[in-house]
Amino acid sequence: MNSSEVRVDVREAIREGREPFSRIMAAAAQVGPGGKLVLAAPFEPVPLYGVLGGHGFTHAARELADGSWEICFSRAEEPSAPASEKGFD
Repeated sequence: MNSSEVRVDVREAIREGREPFSRIMAAAAQVGPGGKLVLAAPFEPVPLYGVLGGHGFTHAARELADGSWEICFSRAEEPSAPASEKGFD
């Protein structure tokens, strides 16, 4: 199932000491081309930027008034071909 926007809030899970990575990755798998994953977290999840970047997502982050973070991961409309598959121009 692909959706245009999937929202995940991991703030409480992290406060309770639970690891949210598998939940985040499962949500990311639901996001199709042109879709978004909106993540709420208690801190800026910088390492996640590289992980999801490897899955075709870009990100925009903002700190909220309560000190938590909202990150919008956007997946490109069309996946780009790996460099090894691109032709010479």
